[in-house]
Amino acid sequence: MKKEVGLVIAVLFFMSLTAITGVYAIGNDEIVTISKKEVDITGDGQKEFIKLKAVPYEEKNEYFKEIYLEVFAPNGPRYTFPLQNGTKAAFQLADLNHDGVKDVFVTVLDGEVNGNTNYSLFSLKDFKKEDLPIPEPLLMESRLLNGFKAEIKIKDTGNSYRFDLKDRKKYYKKMGLYTNGRLQEPTELMVDSFNSLKPFTDQNKRKGLKGIQRVSGIADADTIAYVESTWMFENGKWVLKDVEVKGEEY
Repeated sequence: MKKEVGLVIAVLFFMSLTAITGVYAIGNDEIVTISKKEVDITGDGQKEFIKLKAVPYEEKNEYFKEIYLEVFAPNGPRYTFPLQNGTKAAFQLADLNHDGVKDVFVTVLDGEVNGNTNYSLFSLKDFKKEDLPIPEPLLMESRLLNGFKAEIKIKDTGNSYRFDLKDRKKYYKKMGLYTNGRLQEPTELMVDSFNSLKPFTDQNKRKGLKGIQRVSGIADADTIAYVESTWMFENGKWVLKDVEVKGEEY
């Protein structure tokens, strides 16, 4: 009898340790709870338990081979939203589709050296699981010009912007791009996808998304400008509201 009591106590002890650390295993895979919150995302007036979970690679724990969002509804079903693999996963809650209930906005870095961030947006209003779209990055035509200048034209608005790059003249000449101030061959700039995409609140207290894209010259470190775009979800799609172009000092 004493052995049985001791066994029960030991089991309870190890279960409590698992609950404290937020790490447990199913089979041979260790599952980590990255973050968790209790918020009403169904609109029923009760808080749901929202957990961001992942399975790390054994040899590199900061990179996850499996990431997913798990939602427990009180006295209700459990929902799972699979995500792309990567690192530094996080989520925010905001009513981005303006239906009166908060949505879940998730970011996951892909883990590459000069990698991108993957974005996901989910709604669970009225217990209906829905994947919501993400705005597409702005399309741009960009190039170097004679006289150590650069031009960016944003297709979505038709607006063009020019930049004086004389401060890097010595570097460009050394690379053979210019001779006597004239460009030796047509050279396009490098336009990133969203380097950042985050929820924001406009002056009317509506939630939207604000994205930042970087434009570079002949190398990744040769930053020329940052293009900031703001978006609102209207009639089932993302609508561009404003574009602001800022120099490299942004």
